[in-house]
Amino acid sequence: MYQATKIVIITERTVLDGVTRLIEQGGATGYTHVEAGGKGSRGIRSANRPGLSGVMANVKIEAIVRDKAKAEAIITAVSETYFRNYSGIAYVEPVEILRPHKFDV
Repeated sequence: MYQATKIVIITERTVLDGVTRLIEQGGATGYTHVEAGGKGSRGIRSANRPGLSGVMANVKIEAIVRDKAKAEAIITAVSETYFRNYSGIAYVEPVEILRPHKFDV
């Protein structure tokens, strides 16, 4: 097993494309995103909320990078770019991976 860092970002779906662009620009080789719902400081958010094609829905985005400093730079860029105007949280956590070559740029 090899050490790596997982980036987790939960934010509004409307900024998904911009957030994933920052993740790729920051050096991640890929990411996964899924619809998300829950409750936070801005109230309850439903992943399946009816309305304007889910415009107000949240997404959870995960990416893995080998370098913790790279992960921290990515979430800082996302936070500075989007979290002043859109709801969101971001955190990193250590993970162990099997195929490290999949996560190198």
